[in-house]
Amino acid sequence: MEINIQEIWVAAYSSGVFLILYLFLLILGKWINDRSTPYSINDEIVNRKNIALASSYFGYTLAISIIFVGALLGPSEGLVTDLIKVSSYSVLGIVLLNVSRGINNRLILSKFHNIKEIIEDQNIGTGVVQSGSYIASALIVAASIHGQGGGVLTALLFFLLCQLSLVTMTYIYNAVTPFDIHEEIETGNIAAGLAFSGTLIAVGIILAKGAAGDFISWQENLLQLARYSLVAFVVLPVFRLILDKLIISGVDLNAEISIKKNSAAGILEFGSTIGFSIVLFFLI
Repeated sequence: MEINIQEIWVAAYSSGVFLILYLFLLILGKWINDRSTPYSINDEIVNRKNIALASSYFGYTLAISIIFVGALLGPSEGLVTDLIKVSSYSVLGIVLLNVSRGINNRLILSKFHNIKEIIEDQNIGTGVVQSGSYIASALIVAASIHGQGGGVLTALLFFLLCQLSLVTMTYIYNAVTPFDIHEEIETGNIAAGLAFSGTLIAVGIILAKGAAGDFISWQENLLQLARYSLVAFVVLPVFRLILDKLIISGVDLNAEISIKKNSAAGILEFGSTIGFSIVLFFLI
């Protein structure tokens, strides 16, 4: 087999250029976050050792990576055109992530102020939920810009519909659990934050399947997203009930999370719900 040195060099050069772009986007994302919030990430993490903010910012940086990959995947149109498209969609995604933080504060965890909880009270549960919101938002944005025929409008609309779905899931989650998620998180219950964060990410994974693929028409693609939203709203609560009754036999998972504030139980629900949604992604 003949080795084509020129092809190897071109591939390495292209990969290097996109890695530099990715690092630049991480720096840009941090700069936008710092400018749009009343706190300094460096000060909170380095000086105050704020785990709550670190938990939130972990999701933010992972979300930037998810959006970048979503913009990067697909057929190449030439290095320059690819750079322009990936850069544009990634910057749009970073802006939308910062918008999602405001939506999280006002509509998802609406009974208290997220920034106060994360910065002043260093509430890890709030930071974890905000992290889950970032990741869920990134999944839907990445999926909406990946297929052929879509664009900025589809990314914006699907992002807004995703936020509506996350808000709706908040009410459904509260309805199927015997505890108030807002009350538990505000009182510092990390287990409740982990469990709910896993549900938000699971919703994002299922909706990403609904937003993925080529853009055919507004009617067709919106109906597809609506179908997957319905799946998330019905199947995820049912899975949680099954998880509560069957996964750890003889143990009330709700009590472990809300009464005993058992973070191990929160991690179990976090991982199991995300794992279930990944399986569902490939089955539906």
